[in-house]
Amino acid sequence: MEAVKKNLAGWGNYPATAAFVETPRDERDFKDLLKKEPVIARGLGRSYGDQATNKGNYVAICTHMNRFLGWDEKEGVLECEAGVSLEEIINTFTPKGWLPMICPGTKFVTIGGAIANDIHGKAHHIDGSFVNCVNSFNILLADGSVVTASRTENADLFWANFGGLGLLGIILTAKIKLRKIETTYFRQKSLVIKNLDHMLESLAKYDHEFNYVVAWIDAMATDDKIGSGVLTMGNAAKLNELPEKLKADPLKLHTTSKLSVPIFLPGFALNNFTVKILNRVIAFVQNSSKDFIHYEKFFFPLDAINNWNKGYGKRGFVQYQFVIPTENGKQNLTEILKMISASGCTPFLNVFKTLGESQGIISFPFKGYTLAIDFPVTDRLFEFTPKLDAKVLEVGGRLYLGKDALLEESMFKQMYPQVKEWLAIKQKYDPTNKFSSDIARRVGLVL
Repeated sequence: MEAVKKNLAGWGNYPATAAFVETPRDERDFKDLLKKEPVIARGLGRSYGDQATNKGNYVAICTHMNRFLGWDEKEGVLECEAGVSLEEIINTFTPKGWLPMICPGTKFVTIGGAIANDIHGKAHHIDGSFVNCVNSFNILLADGSVVTASRTENADLFWANFGGLGLLGIILTAKIKLRKIETTYFRQKSLVIKNLDHMLESLAKYDHEFNYVVAWIDAMATDDKIGSGVLTMGNAAKLNELPEKLKADPLKLHTTSKLSVPIFLPGFALNNFTVKILNRVIAFVQNSSKDFIHYEKFFFPLDAINNWNKGYGKRGFVQYQFVIPTENGKQNLTEILKMISASGCTPFLNVFKTLGESQGIISFPFKGYTLAIDFPVTDRLFEFTPKLDAKVLEVGGRLYLGKDALLEESMFKQMYPQVKEWLAIKQKYDPTNKFSSDIARRVGLVL
């Protein structure tokens, strides 16, 4: 293989750095890469920040390692290479009556990336994060060996990889469980939310009635409308529940999107005025009157627009996602939302939901409330996020490393005190930092 120097960024197009990029096709190619340390694996580039960038070093694009290796239909267990995407799984197995168990906001995610970021979706309070559908994986370690990691074999390596951002090795293959389905539709209910009291009451009520619960929240609302938005809930639809017109093709697949943002929009396109208008449009769309909705719109609404990230302009955007405990949740959320609405940082596409219990060592979720906010990159944002970080930490919360682009090391280590345990595992398996990345050096996930 021959490395090519390229500028790389995450989905937020910030930050961008130059690295030497190679595209391995098999295990031998990956082992050759270990001679060119440090290296980080990269899938489809849907992490938002610098999780899969590596300034001045090596990046391995893993998307050519995308073969299916085995399928146990009785148990619903798929063995595949780590470069397989959720979309490829959906295209192949949905006509057979199976879907991935854990679906985030996009299907353009590789299995390796799903493990590295321990992705989660609308049903975390029920299904947990991606670790719950992984039986085992094979990983290439710094010493050139390939080992299997599972809950019973090399268990420390298994748990440390979920949320470990690919910093312990390169995952080559994995065995994952799929979910048996009768249809590709969901029974959906939407509810207009008046304020934060109404939001939290509704979440507490519907989290027990629906497996999938998520809210769009108006982060620019003020006074008695703070916390207003639209709550959307759903459960998988059974075949006998579908109306006759949908029964004709109950396992319908998504189509390839023809919509696209072809160029970076000018930076002034998103401002407080335009975002207020767009928020009203989003609220109208989210408050759907349809009883049944296809998985494509239910799980992956933004996938309908290719390159939608360009809408934030050339400077890019940061997706800021935090989780805080439910205890004193109303008071803490009110204070945080007031900070955001007064920041002048134009919050957009704000997703709110509850999370269940924690899983991996430095995996993001724990039982509490989570809010993900898109902020266009501006000078003002760099002044604001440290204040927001401090507030999140003060109330017992933390940020999602799989999306972060700005968190500083000292703040990260206060949010994740269990990082000491993770670093001990890093010392055991990669003592010379053969696996590193921009975010690893930024927040201190290197030795």
